[in-house]
Order: sequence, then C-alpha cells, then structure tokens
Amino acid sequence: RSARLRQNEERVKLICASPVEEKLSLVTRIQRMKFVVYPQTFARDADRWYQHFTKTAYIPGLPDKYTQEPEERSSAAAEGSPPPPQQPGAAARTSVPGIDDEAFADIRSLVTQVILQEHWHTKKRKPFLYREQEMMVGPFLRNLVAGLTHSLAKHNPLLLLSSLDINSQVNFYWRRGERIIPKGHRKGRQEPTRFQIDDRPHCQIRITEQLPQFAPLEASYAAHVPEVKFAPNLMPLFRRQYDNNIFTGAKLPDPACYGHTQFHLVPDRYHRDRMSRLKQSDQVEVFLRANGLASLFAWTGAQAMYQGFWNHEDVTRPFVSQAVVTDGHFFSFFCYQLNTVALSVETDSNNPRKNLLWGTESLRLYESVRDGEVVGLDDGVLKLLVHFLMNRP
Repeated sequence: RSARLRQNEERVKLICASPVEEKLSLVTRIQRMKFVVYPQTFARDADRWYQHFTKTAYIPGLPDKYTQEPEERSSAAAEGSPPPPQQPGAAARTSVPGIDDEAFADIRSLVTQVILQEHWHTKKRKPFLYREQEMMVGPFLRNLVAGLTHSLAKHNPLLLLSSLDINSQVNFYWRRGERIIPKGHRKGRQEPTRFQIDDRPHCQIRITEQLPQFAPLEASYAAHVPEVKFAPNLMPLFRRQYDNNIFTGAKLPDPACYGHTQFHLVPDRYHRDRMSRLKQSDQVEVFLRANGLASLFAWTGAQAMYQGFWNHEDVTRPFVSQAVVTDGHFFSFFCYQLNTVALSVETDSNNPRKNLLWGTESLRLYESVRDGEVVGLDDGVLKLLVHFLMNRP
C-alpha cells in the first residue's frame, strides 16, 4: 500500500512538472472502464445526477449582467448591496449595451429574413426519419448564428478574431467519487469512478480572450449541490473502455482557445406535446437543463485543462462559457462558471468551491410563418440572444 501511494505521488509530481501537451497525455493515458455521460438524455431527473457528477449548483434565472440595466449594475456594485430579484420579463425590458435602436432594427430584419428563407422561400423535401431537426432546423440555426456573428462584429470587436465551428467535437474526461471493485483479480480494491463526455454541438464560437466571471469565486461556497448516493449505473449510465479524450474543438496551439457560446439542437425524439400526453411535463425543462449543464461543463473544463489546470492543480481564476439550446422555436439560455476541476476524492475533501450554472426556462422566439410574414417575433428573446453574443471582457 505504501509503495502504491509513493507511485501515485511520483506520478502527480511528474504531471505537475510537465508542459500542457504532455500533461494532457499523462492525465488521459491510463485506460479503465468509465461511465459515458450523454448530454442529451431522457433519464428522469438527469439534471440532479449531472449536478452531482460535476459538482455544479443550479441557479434559476440569468446572471445580473443580463437582467439589470447598466445603471442599476453600477449603482449596486458601488453600494455593495445585493441585486434586486429578477422579475418576469426582465430580459425583454433590459436594453443591450452597445446596440442602439437603429442597429437592433437591422438585426431584427436580419433574423426575420433568416426565418423566412428557411421556412417560406426554400422548398425542401420531406426529411428522413429522425433527421427532421438536422435537415429543417439545422440550416436555420447555422445561418442565424453566422448572420448575427457577422452583424455584431462591428459592435463587439472580440467577434472579429473569433472562430465559428460547425458540427465540432468536444470531449472531457474526469474522475469523481470512488468504488470498491466487486470481482476479478483486483477485487476489494478501491478505484476512482471515471466519467467521459463526448459532445457534438451544432455550432460554437471560440474567442482569443477569456470572458469575465459572472460571480466571485467565493460566492459559490454557500451554493447547494444535490448529493446522489446511488451508483451511476442506476441512472442509468453504462461503462465503456476506449481512449480518454479532452478536446475543446480546436488543437492546443490555436489562439482562439477560450469558449464564448455554444448552440445545441434538441433531438427528434424530444417532443413537448408528447411529454405532456405522457404526464411528463416536469421533464421538459429537465432535459434542456441536463443538456446545457453537461455540454458546458465538458467545454469549459476542457478549456481549463488546455491552460494547464487539472485535478491536483486547481484553477486560479473562473472559466466562463455560454450555451443556447433550441428546437427552432423555443430557446433556452445557459451560463456556466467553472470554479474547480479538483473533483476526485483526494482533492475534493476540503474544497469548498462549486461550479455554477444559470439557466432560463424555454422562451419562444416566434409563433409561426404565415403568408410570407413572421408572426409573433419576440423582441425580448432576440435581445437576450444579442446580449449573449455581445458579452466580452
């Protein structure tokens, strides 16, 4: 036992002294059976399980910078008083910093044109089975993100140097908790519980500068993370053995190494009306929350690992990313702040830090398209989407 502890200490020292590229190789080198976490899952109460696996506290609503006017934020910061509670429809009343009425009118016209192009002017064939989102909503979301990014680049210089990835790959591998091996030649030994996320966002924006934190690091100490005492295979999760991967969507030397915003499409099997008929209306938002949490944790955690942080070298500053999950009509907005990557049993015992996730309920962008016109376009949702893309240091 003492020899094994000494070997582990020597391995930790070796990893700490290695450069980032070699550090990633050493961290992911040992292959064991691991639980594969799927961001889009229909398991009941999946968001609570994912909060436990990632040590993430969920905070309803959005951070203060998205729910308050600039004058309110500056006065609250100067007085040191807590922000007022968010009121319903606050996103619709909040103006977007740096965007005047004329610029917003141009953006609204652009979004209207994108919706009409995909749902009125373009004649499309009947989609293949279980590929309706990919064939019908996918081009709309891709054109919407590309058009908004191009239009807002003159208002947000950070987007001029950004990189827009289409159908990129994001991977993250980590350890959380431990178990006693029940059988085999290693029976009775303790081993860490390993997890892997393999995500495929529809598109994502990477930038060259890190986004500012949403809340101070110390604010997460009092946050509540649900504790799940059952084994992950009861969720259910399944164990596989293959290469351990940590990947942000770009290779290590890429200067756009920080994340800005991800965009995700819900799968074809996700139907709100069907869930209502099956009396599972409470799982409508759970699915979206679990998707935003798992995807943002994987992406933000991989960014932290690219900067040299890992289990035994915790982050010295928060890492921040954003995500939008949509089915073409309803949009859900999420903000994630990674405060710790020290999640293993050895490093988590005296670690009060917790990761934080903010999220909204589903917000409808528009009602329908009739006679060549977009009916019921919601300016509040559009402002929130623009505000997300205008976020910068």
